[in-house]
This record gives sequence, structure tokens and C-alpha cells, in this order.
Amino acid sequence: MSSLLHPRKDDDPSDKLVELDPTVFAHPIRRDILHLCVVHFLDSLRQGTASTKTRSEVRGSGRKIRPQKGSGMARLGDGQSPMLRGGGVAFGPKPRDFSTKLPRKVIQMGMRVALSARVKERNLRVVQSLQWPGTKTKGMAQRLKELGWEKTLFVTGQETVPHGLACSSNNLLKAETVTVKELNVYDIVKWPQVVMDVDAVEWLEQKLSKALGADSSSLIP
Repeated sequence: MSSLLHPRKDDDPSDKLVELDPTVFAHPIRRDILHLCVVHFLDSLRQGTASTKTRSEVRGSGRKIRPQKGSGMARLGDGQSPMLRGGGVAFGPKPRDFSTKLPRKVIQMGMRVALSARVKERNLRVVQSLQWPGTKTKGMAQRLKELGWEKTLFVTGQETVPHGLACSSNNLLKAETVTVKELNVYDIVKWPQVVMDVDAVEWLEQKLSKALGADSSSLIP
């Protein structure tokens, strides 16, 4: 178990060991499951608000621009034709919902696979607490550089992110803080380092563990 703060000299080394549930943190790696979960999450972020007007929606007269014959030029209808400047758009985008559906059990498996991949890469750290004294960004940046956690996702099991950690890391581009209930597969895959407190580990094991048969219906994708 790592420490966000500088460890004390009287700390017992045995207290730094955390046992992880193998059904959650040692799942076989499934790239296809990760791909499904990432695409599902990114689809949900798409606004789908792009909109254009067709020739029937563009304001203007419906009068025929010139006679059908006799002008020596191509025949034309009204001024809202997609061929004319200021006319409607042919086959343009309309507001739509880009979100896709994915079974809950697939999302849960994606969480297990993503966490297991970080553990296998030795890029998942567990700390006793994410409490941080003060709110200065400089101190946090120096500490993360010392630990080699410059591109890190912090996950807390508390209801809200600790005030000191949130304020001190808010201006850091290479650090992000979330609660465990907000955690998703995309965040785990996106950030090279994942640091979570003991409460977050316990919450994930309770929701994702197969051995305990836990009810994971409240897991937020």
C-alpha cells in the first residue's frame, strides 16, 4: 500500500499490505470487452444536436425562378433548392441520440478487466486515505513528481472528493479526482496510473465480486 503523504518512521510495514479480491483485480484480460465499454461510454457523451434545414424548412418564396424553357439555361425550381446558395441542405444532419445500449453484466466485466489490467501493469496503487493538507497546487505537484504519479487518476470511496485533494489538484492537467461511484471503464483505460483509497477498493469488491454474489445493480457505468 502506497502513501500519498510522507510516511512516518514508526509505521509498521505489515500495515502496508492490502489483499485484493482476485475475482475483481485478477480477471482475464479481454480487449474486446474494453472496446465495447469505451465505445458505449463515448457514445453517451455525444450531444447529437447538429441540425440543418431541408428545402421545405428554408424561408423563401416557392415561385419558380425562371421559365422551364426558352432561357437556354438549366431548369430551376424555387430558391430553396439544395443546388443554390442559401437553399436547403440535402441529407444534412438532424438531432439524434447517439447513445447505445450495453448489458449491465458486460459493463461490470469491463470494470473487472480494466482494474485487472492496471494491477497486472503495476499501475494501480492503494493508499489508506486521500486526505491532503492544504490547498496549494505547488505542493501537490511536487509530491506527485516524487512518487512518479504525474498522470494519475485518484479514486476515493468517500461521498465527495477530499477538499484538500480536490483544490490542490484542480489546476493540474495530468491529474483527475473522482469518487468511486463516478468511476467508469473509460477513465481507468485513459489514465496510466490509478490511485484509490481503501474505501474505494472495498466498494468495488462489494459491487463487482463474483465470490460474494454481491448485488451490483447500483453500479454506475
